[in-house]
Amino acid sequence: MPQLVFATSNAHKTEEVAAILGEAWQVEDLRAHPGVLLDEETGDTFEANAIIKAVSGSRGTPGLLVLADDSGLEVDALGGAPGVRSARYAGETADAADNRAKLKTELAKLGQPTPFSGRFQCCMVLARDGKVLHITHGSVEGRLLTEEVGACGFGYDALFIPDGFTETFGVLPAETKNQLSHRARALAEMKDQLASLT
Repeated sequence: MPQLVFATSNAHKTEEVAAILGEAWQVEDLRAHPGVLLDEETGDTFEANAIIKAVSGSRGTPGLLVLADDSGLEVDALGGAPGVRSARYAGETADAADNRAKLKTELAKLGQPTPFSGRFQCCMVLARDGKVLHITHGSVEGRLLTEEVGACGFGYDALFIPDGFTETFGVLPAETKNQLSHRARALAEMKDQLASLT
């Protein structure tokens, strides 16, 4: 079974990627490589940050395929925020609950009728030995609520209803999310490239 290192320490993301790829790949993340440090994410786009993570992660794991993603939420009424700062929207030490709280506050300030249009964006980069091999993108359009619904998922999932559905990612089962999420769509495009490298 070929090995793939996902350049994150976020167990939720790793579980999602492993579930989407299935048993064809042995997916591990940086928790299995504690000595690997990723370079600081200084890019102003999802792609730039995903490249930084993939390249630096692959330099620390010689010979292994390394997949990195950078993703986030864009809300039209907030000019695309939180965007590339989605994981740090409420500050550098913020957790997901802090970020959701800030988003709800910012949306409430607008005083517009809900829901608000927006999307999750994801860029995935595959690298090995410090070289970029392939880049893919995925997105899912939807609408944002000002109150959380559901306890499933992570990040902003409980505030986001994907187009074509009436429930948030915080309610929808993982199997459904893994078919239509921004990460799933970027990874679907990456699968062919991965298969060609095994």
